[in-house]
Amino acid sequence: GPGQAEMYAGLQELGVANGEDLKETLTNCTEPLKAIEQFQTENGVLLPSLQYALPFLDLHGTPRLEFHQSVFDELREKLLERVSAIALEGKVEERYKKLEDLLEKSFSLVKMPSIQPVVMCVMKHLPKVPEKKLKLVMADKDLYKACAVEVKRQIWQDNQALFGDEVSPLLKQYILEKENILFSNDISFLQNFFSPSPKTRRQGEVVQKLTQMIGKNVKLYDMVLQFLRTLFLRTRNVHYCTLRAELLMSLHDLEISEICTVDPCHKFTWCLDACIREKFVDNKRARELQGFLDGVKKGQEQVLGDLSMILCDPFAINTLALSTIRHLQDLVGQDTLPRESPDLLLLLRMLSLGQGAWDMIDSQVFKEPKMEAELITRFLPLLMSFVVDDHTFTVDQKLPSEEKGPIPYPSTIPEAFTKFLQENRIACEIGLYYILHITKQRNKNAFLRLLPALVETFSDLAFSDIFLHLLTGNLTLLSDEFALEEFCTSLFDGFFLTACSRKENVHRHVLRLLLHLHHKVAPAKLESLQKALEPTKQSGEAVKELHNQLSEKLELRKPSPAEVTETPSMELPLPTVPTPASR
Repeated sequence: GPGQAEMYAGLQELGVANGEDLKETLTNCTEPLKAIEQFQTENGVLLPSLQYALPFLDLHGTPRLEFHQSVFDELREKLLERVSAIALEGKVEERYKKLEDLLEKSFSLVKMPSIQPVVMCVMKHLPKVPEKKLKLVMADKDLYKACAVEVKRQIWQDNQALFGDEVSPLLKQYILEKENILFSNDISFLQNFFSPSPKTRRQGEVVQKLTQMIGKNVKLYDMVLQFLRTLFLRTRNVHYCTLRAELLMSLHDLEISEICTVDPCHKFTWCLDACIREKFVDNKRARELQGFLDGVKKGQEQVLGDLSMILCDPFAINTLALSTIRHLQDLVGQDTLPRESPDLLLLLRMLSLGQGAWDMIDSQVFKEPKMEAELITRFLPLLMSFVVDDHTFTVDQKLPSEEKGPIPYPSTIPEAFTKFLQENRIACEIGLYYILHITKQRNKNAFLRLLPALVETFSDLAFSDIFLHLLTGNLTLLSDEFALEEFCTSLFDGFFLTACSRKENVHRHVLRLLLHLHHKVAPAKLESLQKALEPTKQSGEAVKELHNQLSEKLELRKPSPAEVTETPSMELPLPTVPTPASR
């Protein structure tokens, strides 16, 4: 076939006979058997001792092809070893000269499957494969596929579009993996999106593949960063910021100084990475991070765009927000105001730099966002007053009550709090983390008090996947409260259902939560929720699938009519009595 002819075409250039030559010989000869014998002698393995060995193998029924193949395989292994050795010995110029000569001789045979590995091995060891050869490889899909990554890097660095085609499916996969974790059916407050350590995350398939594709090539690294910036701008998806940091730290793990030393974010990211590992910014590291931010020189402000993207990584924001909540609690104990705490101010500075990443990269105006004084003088003291309310209430519960009766938990929210959550991005982020914090403490009173403020938040942050993922996880700690009508009405009717119809992701998160906790919810409430959460025509597959799973679970729960009538009265479930609010 034409494939065969093309495959062996290179042999003639090298003066080696091939099938075509044999065909020609046989067509033009009078004694075919003699001609075959002569062809074998001329083109066989030239070793005198073989003259007598080959007939012996014939007697044993070993085909000549098999023999030649095994000799060939043996020689090829030796050649591959030799090529790898040449690549390491002698003076640099000399060894590359040898390899280039070898490539010149062998490249015409690159289509022969048996010889191809040798040609590929030669190219792999050449730091600069001649442009002409690279073009030939690029033009041929199969050759390109068979190339070592070392050769592909040389092709990619001058072909951004081709490199983009290779990287693009990996980036899609990465985003999908993140979303699968956020929407996972396993809900727990112990294991969540932020549980894996940075080191573990960097072992992920996509980060490893990208690291491998980049090697030590600064040009390719820059291209990937450019892709990530562009995609972040186009989609506002913060997971691209995570990948930006993970990629740099993956190269850091491998000690690839060629890249780490030229990325101006390296030391900052390395320090922040240690904070993320501890889920806390301690004082020593806070000083270090501040040093980097204060050290941005005139004329180099562009680095702020990169730093802001590193700080916009949800793992960074999570660490900064958790640290902020911890600082606020400490300040309550020390009777200190937020504006008197330099550490707290630095956390806010980094939060606003991270939250401002999109605007900064979009506008290309590289300066730190201005911090609003109100955030420090009004909003944070408000949060501290909530902490104080909790302390006071707890202490009050423990005091012997005279005739005054139990003191009720404060139920109103200061209007300023709601306004801050609607209008100020940083306030909203910290407010949401405070709500996660009280939920984790199983503080039902505080949770129900602040929940109404979540219906309208800055750019709908309370309905973002990361927050809802964390909230549903923490709500499993309050699972016993789901039996109470009042609690369910506040949580579902008052919060979740207000957004379900306009936000598919909220619909998914509520269904996830119910799949996990349906056995805790009162039957009547559960039935009305099942109806309210029915998929609409616009609903995606995920919502339909979750609703089906929920309906199946509820079918299994329904007792059959026979069982209902025979239930002895004493086994009827007792009405649940709300426990005193001291919990």
